[in-house]
Amino acid sequence: MAKTKSSLDADMVRELAGLLDETGLSEIEIEQDNFRIRVSRGQSAVSALAPPSAPAASPPAETKAAPATPAAGPASHPGTVKSPMVGTAYRASAPNAPAFVEVGASVKQGQTLLIIEAMKTMNQIPSPRAGTVKEILVEDGQPVEFGEPLMIIE
Repeated sequence: MAKTKSSLDADMVRELAGLLDETGLSEIEIEQDNFRIRVSRGQSAVSALAPPSAPAASPPAETKAAPATPAAGPASHPGTVKSPMVGTAYRASAPNAPAFVEVGASVKQGQTLLIIEAMKTMNQIPSPRAGTVKEILVEDGQPVEFGEPLMIIE
């Protein structure tokens, strides 16, 4: 007896919900063949949405002016290296090791820029192009989201 698409979807959601419990993550998303599933804990989604709207309501001029400029700059810059996954960014291979790259460093295509830990797996993030590191947008140990700007390489 073959499973229907909706039963496969339900099974996938159950599997991802189990991963949330195992890993302590608040959200997980996968995309495959134009099919995307996102599972998140209800309380985390509410708290994640509340802080951005609260500051915007209090001082609208300051909140819109300050974040809009930095957010628009790195995200739209052609040399932006974006996070390919959700996880924790580490700038070095170990706590006492030197950072993989610093601002002003020349990098080659494929050179490791940083590591993102996701589900207890360390994923090396390679440079998509050769150039010079102009800006590092994440701190060591900082949580990052999918598509979040990490660095700018020109």
